[in-house]
Amino acid sequence: MEKAKVFWTDFRTSLDENLLQKLVRLIKKAGIEHIDFTEKFTAIKLHFGEPGNLAYLRPQYARTIADFIASKGGKPFLTDCNTLYVGMRKNALDHLSAAFLNGFYPAAVNCNVLIGDGLKGTDEVEVPLPEGELIKSAKIGRAIMDADIVISLNHFKLHELTGFGGAIKNLGMGSASRAGKMEQHAAGKPSVAQDKCIGCGHCAKECGQNAITFEQRPQGKRVAYINHAICVGCGRCIGACPTDAVQPQWDSTNTDLCKKMGEYAFAVVKGRPQFHITLVCDVSPCCDCHAENDAPLIQDIGMFASFDAVAIDKAAADLANQQPTLPGTILDSKPKGKDLFTTVHPTTDWLAQLTQAEKMGMGTIDYELIRI
Repeated sequence: MEKAKVFWTDFRTSLDENLLQKLVRLIKKAGIEHIDFTEKFTAIKLHFGEPGNLAYLRPQYARTIADFIASKGGKPFLTDCNTLYVGMRKNALDHLSAAFLNGFYPAAVNCNVLIGDGLKGTDEVEVPLPEGELIKSAKIGRAIMDADIVISLNHFKLHELTGFGGAIKNLGMGSASRAGKMEQHAAGKPSVAQDKCIGCGHCAKECGQNAITFEQRPQGKRVAYINHAICVGCGRCIGACPTDAVQPQWDSTNTDLCKKMGEYAFAVVKGRPQFHITLVCDVSPCCDCHAENDAPLIQDIGMFASFDAVAIDKAAADLANQQPTLPGTILDSKPKGKDLFTTVHPTTDWLAQLTQAEKMGMGTIDYELIRI
């Protein structure tokens, strides 16, 4: 396979060109106009940011991409899927409220905003994946799979389980329904933290397999119990629980998680036009899913664009690793290492997501970096 072209530019501006205009110049140079957007539903997949976190991408970047697609006759929409973990984005109503709070509302971004897997994270499409090593059927949010074109708009940052989050993570984990996230994160089934359970029965009403029963405990307390022999791991009970008592097991190894994520990312984009835009700025130690972001670890590097999600992630990771680290960060308490990502998160295996996606045929880690 020949080297993939990855275009990038720094964050310098001039009196003749602001940063958003420079972004448009970058994506044009990278060839985005080769995609026929005419009357095509175009999913701009991004992370809206957990409220309290300030490292997520500014909504002006999303509007710039949406406006460009609309100027080419396309029908853009911003989208993300509900989360598996506790937070403000685990159902569509709260998720939209979080997006609006962070500036991603239709009047600001000049397009509609959809939650890809529906109200409770269960509106999904099963994508057959015969090529998969670990995943044979990926569960992807329906609105994302209904789109004709997929654009990933990625904030590059570190991640406590995958080393970093870029295009592969944004697409693979971010586009998965709750059941798809469960499949990537957990080799097992959800369980009930019985000290948090109030016996309300919401979880049992959502269970399609009748896998949830209730036990009477001392002092008359009723608590839920999940029969793992019947449970299929769909995750509906997690979204239904008002006290976050139903929890995934988080028992996949970090390497398997990265591999599954690479396979899921391939499932999202295979067979349709794709394009990827990554901004390496405000590089925080952990995911934008956190309600805090901490001090950035390195200086802002720039904006990247490519048709190849694997190559753009590898290019961003390589440039991040080449930067001197900033003082006054979490790195002050870490032993010095050659690799930024494993220095901060020693148990991660960030290259696994890229090599697995490459193995699937999604792209290549060999790239030509072209500066504009």
